[in-house]
Amino acid sequence: MTTTRETVPVELFLEGYPTPMRAIADELRRIVRATIPESIEAVKPGWRVIGYDFPVGRRSVFYAWIGLEQIHVHLGFHWGVLMPDPDRLLEGRGVTKRVRWLTFVLGDRLDRAGLAAMLHDARRAALLTPGERFAVTIDRDLDVTIGAPI
Repeated sequence: MTTTRETVPVELFLEGYPTPMRAIADELRRIVRATIPESIEAVKPGWRVIGYDFPVGRRSVFYAWIGLEQIHVHLGFHWGVLMPDPDRLLEGRGVTKRVRWLTFVLGDRLDRAGLAAMLHDARRAALLTPGERFAVTIDRDLDVTIGAPI
């Protein structure tokens, strides 16, 4: 079951945003909790997001977050750059080196199955060792250059 580390209660954090954005965030929270129920949910006040960690022994790894703005909501992935994205749905290329996210506005349909798959990918990416992250990065770089003139 998803646990919550409460420094700032999530509901209090959400009060500062318009009702439609809170509704999107609440639906995303339900999807995260249903997909990876052992996640630890906590407001990260300095980042102004609801963060999700995955417990690993005595520690935890940060893998996803929900960030609200006045006109949209992001579902972000801390190691998103390492996630498969064949349809190029993830935003953040050219903005950050590591983080990727999806953006939702009022009226967007949330694809529960697609988001669940992305959350599992985000957790897998966050659980990689530094060496595995390096290998994935190298493999991707090689895939891009295969067949390119030398």
